[in-house]
Parts: sequence; C-alpha cells; structure tokens
Amino acid sequence: MKILFVSMPSITVTRWIENLKDTSHELYWFDVISRGNLETTIPVQQFTHWEKRKRSNVKGEYFLSVRFPLLFEKVEPFLKITPNEQLATLIKTIQPDIIHSFEMQSCSYPILKTLKQFPKIKWIYSCWGSDLYYYKQFPFHQKKIKSVLARVNYIHTDCIRDYNLAKELGFKGSHVGVIPGGSGFKIDEFFLFKQSVENRKIILVKGYQHQFGRGLTIVKGLQEMQSELQNFDIVVFGAHNVVMKYIEDNQLPFQMYYRHGLSHDELLALMGKSLIYIGNSISDGMPNTLLEAIVMGAFPIQSNPGGATEEIIRHGENGFLIENPESIEEIKQLIRLAISNPTVLQNANTMNAVIAQEKLEYEKVKADIVAMYENCKIE
Repeated sequence: MKILFVSMPSITVTRWIENLKDTSHELYWFDVISRGNLETTIPVQQFTHWEKRKRSNVKGEYFLSVRFPLLFEKVEPFLKITPNEQLATLIKTIQPDIIHSFEMQSCSYPILKTLKQFPKIKWIYSCWGSDLYYYKQFPFHQKKIKSVLARVNYIHTDCIRDYNLAKELGFKGSHVGVIPGGSGFKIDEFFLFKQSVENRKIILVKGYQHQFGRGLTIVKGLQEMQSELQNFDIVVFGAHNVVMKYIEDNQLPFQMYYRHGLSHDELLALMGKSLIYIGNSISDGMPNTLLEAIVMGAFPIQSNPGGATEEIIRHGENGFLIENPESIEEIKQLIRLAISNPTVLQNANTMNAVIAQEKLEYEKVKADIVAMYENCKIE
C-alpha cells in the first residue's frame, strides 16, 4: 500500500513509522505545518517546507487567525498555499491508499476539506492527548471535531476513554484498537539501565507548565517537603521556562533539564535510576512519559484526567493517581505515602515489569501496528 502520514515533526511519529520497517508499503510523510524533517532510519519520502505566500503579509493577519478563525479560514486561501491545497496536489501525485493523520487540531482540521473531496481514500486518525477530551467543551472546536470524525474511517487511540468520547461525538467508523501513541519499547535493550528499587534515590518530575501541564504544582509541593526529602535527589526534566525560573528564584537544590535538554534514550536511562516519577496535568490521554516510567521501573504518581490513567494504574497497587492536579497538598500526601512504603514500591516495580512485558514490549506493539494497516487494507 501507499501510506501518506500527515503530522508535525515529532519523535512520536518517527517511532511509529519505523514500526513499518519490514513491510513492503510505500511510505510518505507530509509535514502539515511546513516546519522541518523527520530523522528516520527507514526510507520515507518527505514533503516539507512547502508553504508559500500568494501575496505579501497583510497587517492584522495573525490577529484575525486567532480571534476570528472561521473568517480566517475563508481568507487564508487568497493569502498563501494552504495545507488543503498542498495535500490535494500530493494526492494527485502519489495516489495513496491510506492517509494517516496524527493529532486533531493542527494536523486533521487543516486537511478535512480535501479529504471530503476524495471520499474513497481511507483515513486513519490517531487521537493524541487532549484532542477530544479538552477541546470538545468549546463550540467552535466541537463542530470541527465532529466534522473530522464524520469523514474519518478508522480511529486509533491510546486509551479507551478517547474511543468512547469519539463515539459520543458521532464517530461511526472502526476503532483499530488501543495502541501506545509512541509505539512500543525495546525492554531488553534498556534492562541494563534499570537499577534495583533499594538503590534508587531520585524523585523525577515532569516540568511541563503550560495550557495543560501542572509541573509547577509538583515543584511547590517538593519545596515544602525539603526537610523530609534530604535523602533524595530531585530532578526536573522537560522544564518550561516558568518552572526553571521558579526553581532558580527560590534557590531550590533541584537538578533541571530544559524542555529539550535530554534525548529520549537519556530520559529512559534517568528513569531507570529514579525511585518515583511524577507527572501532572489537567488534560491528557495516556502520557508517553508515564509508560516510559512503567517500563523503566520508576513508581508512577500521575494525574488522571477523564479516567485515562486509571486504565493502566491501579491506585495503591502499581502507582498513585492524582485526582486534583491543582492540589499541592494532595501531591505532598501521595509523595509521603510512597516514600514511607517500601513494600508498595517494590510490589509496584514487580507488577509494572509484567505490564511492560505484556502490553508495551516493542515487538508486540509493532505487530499490532502492522496488523492495523493490513486490516484497513482488507476492509
């Protein structure tokens, strides 16, 4: 088959595509935001840096796009080549059997018009993070989401929650299953990076602080617990500027890595030395970093927006669930509970090793991904 992937540049998309290494499919990738390339280890024909102006910038263009998006949609084709136009050109050139878009707002909205014009092309949509759970509450987005789902033939999700939401929003196509968005993990290769529970002294924090992330809430909780955590090293990774500034301004003895300060392999190795991993947000799907923590044996403390996280974490058994991501006190309580119960940490480590092997191992997930496309071909 000819498969055309539509996404923004992303390590998640790269890892996903490379699962098709041993297939005979012809692979193409359209950078829908016209920003960069994918660094893949397999042949993928890439279409990047395609965006061109039809006329020079118009004053107030950005303001119009932000404040009046529906009006801007009508104006945009007169100003520049749009993703819809570029995709139409690619379809006529490539004649793909399947188009697979990752993410809704930036990667699927912009191609809907064209895919309505080519109804025989099968469309797979991969639901990421907050695509449905967060944006469905806004009338503008809910209308757009419903329009996309009405055209999509197949939906891939990383949790059951999002498939149920898609059905509530009118999706009537096929669900290809729950598959980790970042694909699987080569567990055996990372085994050497996993230390025993008793040798781990790091509390690892995801430092996202933006529209959804609430890493600062964790940092503030740890700040108030410093006297209780003298035997632990606090490491904050993926830190946004506001988190780094807070740590610096308050002279907290925490090690920091900025937003892209660690490679994927470096992060996994760090997780293999961490006793506890904490991730906190008001909206997400199944966080890839949570799955990475489970694979690497760090005890997860994770927020649970919409019940997605509880699909893999059983509270008090293989991790703890944060029910109120804005609560410093709740996070402090869960950290105290974790560090005071070595038996819980050891049992969770054993339980998560089984979960990783059964649900997250690379070859198993790869087989699910390959089968997904084959099943779409048959239908």
